[in-house]
Amino acid sequence: MSRFRESVRSLLREQVLDAAYRLVGAEGWGSLRMAGIARTAGVSRQTLYNEFGTKEAIGEALIHRELEGFLVGIQRELDAHRDDLTAAATAAVTYTLQQAVDNPLIKAILLAARGGDDDLLAYLTIRPEPVFATAMAMLDDYATQAWPDIDAQSRGLAVETIVRLTVSHIVQPAGPPEECARRIAQITTRIAYPAGRD
Repeated sequence: MSRFRESVRSLLREQVLDAAYRLVGAEGWGSLRMAGIARTAGVSRQTLYNEFGTKEAIGEALIHRELEGFLVGIQRELDAHRDDLTAAATAAVTYTLQQAVDNPLIKAILLAARGGDDDLLAYLTIRPEPVFATAMAMLDDYATQAWPDIDAQSRGLAVETIVRLTVSHIVQPAGPPEECARRIAQITTRIAYPAGRD
C-alpha cells in the first residue's frame, strides 16, 4: 500500500472514530448504530463495513485510541516524579482516575454496563487486550529504565498490581481519585520494595 493510501486510510479511520466517540458520548454504546456512525462521519456504510467490519471492532478501536492517550499522559506524570516511585505512582494513578471520571467514552461504557450491556466493559475487565497487556508492557519497560534497583519479579508484580487496581477503581470507584491513587501507590511501592529501602 502506498504512503498516500495509508495516509488517507488513517484519516478515514480517525474520522470514523471521532464520529463514533461523539455518538457514544451523546447517546451511549447501546444506541450506537453503524448507519449513524457512517452518516456522522460522512462516509458510506459500505466504506465503514470495509474498514471496520463490525460495531465491536469500532468499539475496540475506540478503546485502543483512548488507551494510547492515557499512556501518553501517564508517562508525562511519571517523568515529572521519576526520582520517587511513590510520588510517580500517585501522580500517574491520580491522572488516570481523574481522566476516567471526565472521559465521555469511559462514562458511556460504565453506564452501558449498569444497564446490562457490557460489550465494551469487557475490554477493561475481562479481555487481556488491549488495556492490561499494553499498559503493563509500557509500565514494565518504563520501570526497568527508571528504577533499575527493583528486581524483575517485584517489578512485574508491582506493575500488574498498579494496572489492575487502577482499572478496578475506574470501574468501581472507592473514593476520590487522589485518595485511591495514594493507597494504590503505597501498595505498589511495598510490592516493588518488599524489604523496604535503605
